[in-house]
Amino acid sequence: MAYITLTKDNYDQEVLHASQPVLVDFWAPWCGPCAALSPIIDEIAGEQSEVKVGKVNVDEQPELAKQYRVMSIPTLMFFKDGDLVRREAGGKSKEEVLDMIGLHRSTAGV
Repeated sequence: MAYITLTKDNYDQEVLHASQPVLVDFWAPWCGPCAALSPIIDEIAGEQSEVKVGKVNVDEQPELAKQYRVMSIPTLMFFKDGDLVRREAGGKSKEEVLDMIGLHRSTAGV
């Protein structure tokens, strides 16, 4: 599944009232670390059916950035049952993002 572009109009429905956990990426097009993280988020969105993935462009959705006190980007937030359960800022590897959302697949013993 591809990621969902989140706006103030669809955020509550897609994130807070979602039937599955949601990973939200707050980003901006001019942000270098965001550009580095973007392919990782896209890959996770395509691979993981257990988690919905959404992106918030903070330039286009300043109300959401303000509501969640996003002070630096990229900022990743992980929601379960409408509750924010984890929040991390800065660039991440795919493994770090999967760890953050509890989907890291251990390769030990392989």
